[in-house]
Amino acid sequence: MNRFEKLFEHLDTDCALITSDINRRYFTGMKSSAGVVLAFPEKAYLLIDFRYIEKARATVKNAEVIELFKIKPQLTELMKKHNAHTMSIESETMTVKTLNSYKHFFPQIEIDDSDNLSTAIDRLRMIKDEEEIACIRKAQEIAEKSLDELMPFIKVGKTEREIALELNRLMFQNGAEDLSFETIVLSGSNTSMPHGVPSDKKVQNGDFVLMDFGAVWNGYHSDMTRTICVGEPDEEMKKVYNTVLEAQLAGLENARAGITGKEFDKISRDIIEKAGYGDNFGHSLGHGVGLEIHEKPNASPNYDSVLESGSVVTVEPGIYIEGKFGVRIEDFVILTENGCDNLTKYAKNIISL
Repeated sequence: MNRFEKLFEHLDTDCALITSDINRRYFTGMKSSAGVVLAFPEKAYLLIDFRYIEKARATVKNAEVIELFKIKPQLTELMKKHNAHTMSIESETMTVKTLNSYKHFFPQIEIDDSDNLSTAIDRLRMIKDEEEIACIRKAQEIAEKSLDELMPFIKVGKTEREIALELNRLMFQNGAEDLSFETIVLSGSNTSMPHGVPSDKKVQNGDFVLMDFGAVWNGYHSDMTRTICVGEPDEEMKKVYNTVLEAQLAGLENARAGITGKEFDKISRDIIEKAGYGDNFGHSLGHGVGLEIHEKPNASPNYDSVLESGSVVTVEPGIYIEGKFGVRIEDFVILTENGCDNLTKYAKNIISL
């Protein structure tokens, strides 16, 4: 059963219009910044313009490729061919302006602008198949190899920006097609900002250096964070690091399908709170990763849904003490019925350079 067929198990409309770049890629296997997919229970079509038509004909899976000239008559013809009277749209990504234009184009079609289609797609994308997992593993291997090669570069006097640029260079050199997001490299007191931006601040002896980064391979993202020390950490730094590590290991030990995102988050959060740092852990434990760096499911205090087998979720507790330092350790895992498969192999004991 292909992805379109699985999609219509969750829909009760005659067709689905898929317009977002990410979801077009998910269903057709082709990356592009243009085009629309019109899917019916029995067949799907990708309408795409001249710029992409040759590539589409060579790469698209599970959909007939049609060169796009005028969208209204071409979509109308297909809907008539399949006797469609109702259509689902992506409420999560379609703008109000675009929705109104489709309502104007197709007054005879009842458009379902509820969350049904977006929710159905999210549900499909949460469960990764073997091909997706292979891509994610490859992306993570690139990221970890790059971090290993970066280590000799990190030393007193290097700036955060220099370290980030070198890490980015290494990821591309090692095969990344893109960066998962703007690489975060922070040092010293800047590490107390969970998503700070690399600056011209120079690494000093005794600084923590926090690195949050990932590579993209065949569209799929990796995500990891390591916090190392240049020189020797003091006792408070060791205490905080070991607390975060304990919380992360407990999360990994209890990661499994069947647990809710809220329950998962609480396992690590309780350890940090018990150590007296509850107010210093202000973000959720984790999030889904795939074609996007942040996608469902989530491991957060507000996520009551059950995490399913085949989901890829980060486990990234942190403690951030304003004006002093912060620590985050992040792996990401594939959830299974009996536990999890940790995609992150890199050491997480405190490293002193």
